[in-house]
Amino acid sequence: MLEILPLNASFATAVVRWQRTHGRNHLPWQNTQDPYRVWLSEVMLQQTQVATVLDYYSRFLARFPDVTALAAAPLDDVLGLWSGLGYYSRARNLHRCAQAVAAAGGQFPHSAQALQALPGIGRSTASAIASLCYGERVAILDGNVKRVLARTLAFAGDLADASQQRKLWALAETVLPPAEKDMRRYTQGMMDLGATVCLARKPLCSACPVVRHCLAHAQGNTENYPVKTRKLKRSAQSLWLLLAYRANGDVWLQRRPDSGIWAGLYCLPVFESAMAMDDALTPALQTRAQHLPPFVHVLTHKDLHLHAVSLALTPRQSPQTEGQWIAAAQWPTLGLPAPVRQLLVNHCTDMGQTSHQPR
Repeated sequence: MLEILPLNASFATAVVRWQRTHGRNHLPWQNTQDPYRVWLSEVMLQQTQVATVLDYYSRFLARFPDVTALAAAPLDDVLGLWSGLGYYSRARNLHRCAQAVAAAGGQFPHSAQALQALPGIGRSTASAIASLCYGERVAILDGNVKRVLARTLAFAGDLADASQQRKLWALAETVLPPAEKDMRRYTQGMMDLGATVCLARKPLCSACPVVRHCLAHAQGNTENYPVKTRKLKRSAQSLWLLLAYRANGDVWLQRRPDSGIWAGLYCLPVFESAMAMDDALTPALQTRAQHLPPFVHVLTHKDLHLHAVSLALTPRQSPQTEGQWIAAAQWPTLGLPAPVRQLLVNHCTDMGQTSHQPR
């Protein structure tokens, strides 16, 4: 049986050493101290897998190479590039934050405390930028790091409770490397450990560099940590989508309200029921509508049961709903909900629009 070592400076030293040789060192947002690139990656990686982010990250940098370019861009362009990545409030906050930084001279603040004052930057993201770019001795506490620390410490506090989160934050600050020069590797190492070794299910304890510090491993109950009792209940909702189009590939879209599902995005007209959709169409249009196979789109805490109805219209016709015709060459560049984009791609393929791939 391994001797359990105290959680002191040797813990951070082990993380730093492991990150240098076994951590992730090849990702495009690593090996840089540019706060813009680090910030962009941190926001994109919130509740999103690395494999998904890679493509979006490169496209964003190609279109918006620095914070000034992002700040000057229309929000529609930002949402268009974000389309399919989900959690669209991140994109709106990204744009607001870029504008705030640009207005202050185009330079990100150097401290976690000042970074946290910017729109959309929480404590963990601010600390990640400050430690990775400026070597500030501040702890991060994203989902991966919470898991590593909760298991190492056998932290039994319920992280659904804000006071217990604060206690874990305080403990995280006590195990930082003493030298600022090690902060970048330590911060990256903690994220890497949670992402590749200290997995939520079936952690790879035999490959863990800090297993000799881990109380949960010594107790044989790593699966009990972290503790978080509050469960968000899943719900389901049925929606009807009107896919009105012309033979040339133009589609009828409306912008969603600033709150609620798909807030601020362009979308097909949405109805709460089939009856509501029928009421919005004239009898002549109702007879021409064709029901497409229904499908389910899964959100984090809700299943959307989507019922799409296609309606081919002539150049002089329009559905009697709020919205506007968007040209076939334009709609692929807009911020669209992922299921709506896929519907349009699939439906427009028959009209020679095969280049419109979902992003």
